[in-house]
Amino acid sequence: MRVDYVTPDAADLVILGATPGGITAAIAAAWLSRTSVIIERTSFIGGLPANGLGATDIATRGATGGLFLEFVRRIKAHYVHAYGHDSDQVRHCDNGYHFEPSVAESVFRNWLSEYPQIRVLYRRQFDFEDENVAKEGEKITSISVVNLEDDVGATETIRGRFFLDCTYEGDLIAAAGVPFFLGREGREVYGEIGAGRLYKKWNGPECAGSTGSGDNAVQAYNYRLCMTNNPDNRVEVRCPASYNRQEYASLVYDVKSGQHTGAWPVISDDQVAENLRRAERNQRPVPNKLGGIRRLLSNVTLPNSKVDGNNQHYAFISTDLPEENWPYATSSWYWRDRFARRLREYTEGLFYFAQNDPELPQWFRDECRRWGWAKDEYIENGHFPRQIYVREGRRMKGRYVFTANDVLPQHKTGNQGGDGDGDGHNFQDQATPHSTTITASHYALDSHAVRKREAGRVHLDGFFSYRCPPYSVPYGVMVPDAPVSNLLSPVAVSASHVGFSTLRMEPAWMALGQAAGTAAALCLGEEGQIPAESVDMDRLQRTLLGQGAVLIYDRRLWEDGVDDEARKKMQWEWLQDIKRREQK
Repeated sequence: MRVDYVTPDAADLVILGATPGGITAAIAAAWLSRTSVIIERTSFIGGLPANGLGATDIATRGATGGLFLEFVRRIKAHYVHAYGHDSDQVRHCDNGYHFEPSVAESVFRNWLSEYPQIRVLYRRQFDFEDENVAKEGEKITSISVVNLEDDVGATETIRGRFFLDCTYEGDLIAAAGVPFFLGREGREVYGEIGAGRLYKKWNGPECAGSTGSGDNAVQAYNYRLCMTNNPDNRVEVRCPASYNRQEYASLVYDVKSGQHTGAWPVISDDQVAENLRRAERNQRPVPNKLGGIRRLLSNVTLPNSKVDGNNQHYAFISTDLPEENWPYATSSWYWRDRFARRLREYTEGLFYFAQNDPELPQWFRDECRRWGWAKDEYIENGHFPRQIYVREGRRMKGRYVFTANDVLPQHKTGNQGGDGDGDGHNFQDQATPHSTTITASHYALDSHAVRKREAGRVHLDGFFSYRCPPYSVPYGVMVPDAPVSNLLSPVAVSASHVGFSTLRMEPAWMALGQAAGTAAALCLGEEGQIPAESVDMDRLQRTLLGQGAVLIYDRRLWEDGVDDEARKKMQWEWLQDIKRREQK
């Protein structure tokens, strides 16, 4: 059954995915008087920040601005209004960078409600077959979605003038025929640090088995868990129906021996033997690097006695489920939903095992039993997150492929007077800025494992974290390298596996969404629509700076006495210097 979603005219923007990047795209377009329809498969908006990722992944605050900083401001304002300036909740929200899932969702909903130009269609499923994308020449004219709220599963046609793929999976680019990357490039492709097959101690050196060869492996997914040790708001973890003790049995030796995957502290064979003897007396290992819940989770404190629980990188077994997610990005929603259930039951089983298995030391079980799901989160879903953390799906092949070489400095100078070219500007300790930059950002090159535990390896294959300075992101990462003129992809961006490992953070995605919404609005100009690749770069950058975006980060932007207007002017002048150098 096929019906049309009726609007007076086609929407200016059709945005697939109510992720934070999709939301900022719609808001940025609304600022330029453009209408948007956001298509969301679930009954909820907000992507991962509304599903447990409450500890914002940004290394330098101020490196990313614009609508991301407005989101942060609104988070803090919520806690101040609800609890008062001097409350523990305001302190634990860390100036708006740490938040509860329900607060993030509420902030996003209230924010969107301020813009009548934006419509959200919930429970609409887009399947990435090419028959669900209609084109005229190089332009997409409509997409077809299934209405999951309709018992008949009616197919609806959503018409628009410009389309944005803001899904974590990259479904629209695939259906539109845009080429994409999956898996890991070998080290020889781009000459990147961390590329290909890799075994290394966490924060330590590469070790045996690291060949650097490419493969189809995709970094692991998990659920970002909202947990609490507050008895008044704690829900007990139940044993899942599919519980398989053998999946978690290796945890017993890890807990008793005290071994971990980090480079420090080193635990000798003699210390392991002593720790096993200590375990027989219900004593903790020495040193006790991963005691109790920290053996399972890397926790960050959130307001109201909650934590954002992520995978524990120092452990061989935690909430990630490597290997099983490899088919996810290119599989049907039927397969994806089954994997999501499998991952949920695996996670529930892990905590049930840690809290109850008699082979584990009593001290460890007691510490783990203090924790449970937060009763006031995800109430309709058994207090468990509704959405899995798709860290990496398809990566579009765009006009520019972002790699580790765009992140790591090409040169470094301590000369505060300049970088040697006579312009007086010194982008110290950072990667060379792009002349087509649409945002700055900053987080480590960071990937989770791609394979499960292997005998004799120091860690799981694929784990890495390499520090880097702030960097800029060029416009071309969102522009398809394909004959599609009215499509941008600000989430499944064009990057290598290693390059994507830093761009995949929500602050960067929110900034890229803002840039995509702005660029789309400018392409839909008064003098007729122009292709995405032909946007006026100067106008786009000026508009983004006017919206408070940070296009080039330098610590001097945040010195005392530098106001917003001065910050915009400094960045604009730096951009012109970069463009003049490129023309020489």
